[in-house]
Parts: sequence; C-alpha cells; structure tokens
Amino acid sequence: MRGARSTRAEINGWVVLDKPVGMTSTNAVARLKRIFNAKKAGHAGTLDPLASGILPIAFGEATKTVPFVQDGEKAYCFTIAWGAESDSDDSDGTITQRSDQRPELEEICAALPQFTGTIMQRPPSFSAIKIGGERAYDLARDGEPLDLPPRPVTIHSLALVAADRDHATFEARCGKGTYVRAVARDLGRALGCYGHVSALRRTRVGPFSEAESVPLEQLMEALPPDALRRVEAGLMELPQIIVDRTTAARLRRGQSILLRGQDTPMDGAAFASCGGVVVAVGAIEHGELVPGRVFNLPF
Repeated sequence: MRGARSTRAEINGWVVLDKPVGMTSTNAVARLKRIFNAKKAGHAGTLDPLASGILPIAFGEATKTVPFVQDGEKAYCFTIAWGAESDSDDSDGTITQRSDQRPELEEICAALPQFTGTIMQRPPSFSAIKIGGERAYDLARDGEPLDLPPRPVTIHSLALVAADRDHATFEARCGKGTYVRAVARDLGRALGCYGHVSALRRTRVGPFSEAESVPLEQLMEALPPDALRRVEAGLMELPQIIVDRTTAARLRRGQSILLRGQDTPMDGAAFASCGGVVVAVGAIEHGELVPGRVFNLPF
C-alpha cells in the first residue's frame, strides 16, 4: 500500500532569517519549512541558541549552494563578560574559573593583534565538531572530557567598540571555522581576568548581510513578497559566466565547457547562468568550466 503523497511544495531559493535568541538553528529550519510548506531546507552555518542574527536558510535547489555560503566571510558583534570562564565559553555554561581582576582599555587594545590574522584556535568543547561520528556538544553534555586540537582559523579584523568595567563589545570579521566564543575565552586568559560571551549577534554570512535579513516574527505574520531570494543569491561572491541554451544543456549533462575571451575568470569556483537562471556551479580549470553541481530550474 502506497503512503500518502506529500503536500509540501517545491520551493527553491534563500531566506536570510534574523534568528532570535533562544532558538536552535535546527528548530529555525523546521519552523521555516512549515511557514513555506517546503519539501527540502537546510541552513548555511550553525548559529548558537544564545546568538541572534543572520541564519541563511536554503530551500530546494538552493541547498546545492550551501557550501559556497558557508565558505564565505562571517561578521559578528559580541560582548565579553570579564571575570568568569564557563565550560561552554558563554553564559549558558557552568562557571569553571573566576577572577576579580578587570582589564584596562589599553590592555585590551594591546592584546587584540595576537587574535587577528591566521592563528591557531582550540574550538570550544560545546561545538558542532564531530569526534568519532558524534558532535562534541553531545559528548560534552554527557560529561566526557574533551581535548579538541587547535586548528588554524583566520580573523580578518577584531575591533573594540564599547566597554565598561565588567564588559567589552567587539566587532569581528572572520573566516570559516572561527569560534567567537573561543576568542572570548582566549582573550580573557591572555588578559589574566577570564571571560565568556554574554551576547552574540551574527551580522554577515558570505553574500548575505544584516540589512536584507527578515525577523522570524515578520515571516510568521505575513510573508513579505521579497523574503524568498533567488537560488543564485548564494553564489554572488563567485564569478558568473553567461551561457546560451545549447551550452547550458551541456553543463546540465555534466559536461565541461570551453571558455573563451579576455574576460574569462581565472581558475577557481564559478557558476553559469542562462536567461537569468543558474545552470551549474563548478570550477574553472585550464580554461574550462567543470560542473560540480547542476540545477533543475526552468529557464
């Protein structure tokens, strides 16, 4: 006996959600799937429940572009509370270290250069990193001692924007895999006063900015006409190659195409479009576009 046919719709595109504090990224995706009645959805980069801000959510064919958004630059505004370190490196965790010492502004500013550029960073124990097939945060909640190895991350900029005796607020731009909570932990240790993140907001993910984000409450009340962005919105940081229908058909069959002309992009990731519709995303190699993923969208 056949099961009931799904009544969910084929939705393709991106929603730049302004996630509220207290909601997990997984719950946010589930909520938007219900709002849009969509068959398939996923997010481009976990945002902690403590954090608010940009959580790009992809529907349908847009899920094929998620890796390119995840690889993009991130921007955050976050506040560190001085005087205590927690096992989760934020205010949701259990305090493990305390100090009565507080840093001076000059000390904070002098310490920031050691946290910019490509640095070695030890991820928080409560993170989504997999260890033996299990998430680190699941192991940490079970009380298992974790010693995650440091790994290289890139922090493009880290600026102090406000401070009082017990708190300091920063703006940061960083690459994939950087944990702001680890920055708070390590900066607190470097200053000899301990610290943890007490507030965190993500303001950029790859091509998506805070200015184009939509609050969950607004989506629940009435869908704004421009809330669903096109599939290729997730690829706007890559070079675009315009092709005709014949060439588009070749790409959709998984065949490489030869690129000609002085404006041909250098080797690296790129996407092709035809009639304003994304056709394929892949890599330019030796003057050819080699498709990695193709899209089933009507011209």
